[in-house]
Amino acid sequence: MPKPIKHREMLRRLRALGWTGPCQRGQHPFLVKGDRRLTIPNPHHGDIDWSLMKRILEQARVSTRDWDNL
Repeated sequence: MPKPIKHREMLRRLRALGWTGPCQRGQHPFLVKGDRRLTIPNPHHGDIDWSLMKRILEQARVSTRDWDNL
């Protein structure tokens, strides 16, 4: 299960997995990988909760094993 994570660390790990960005058109920033877009939460104070991080990983098609190995 993913643990709470800081926004900057989440971006670093997703970039290591091949995502680029963040880009912003509208209210939420997003990352791009090929023709896929991954909406991410706005940077805010505090950590991103594990339940939200789990949903982000599902949308990014990243296993928790791969995520933990970064």
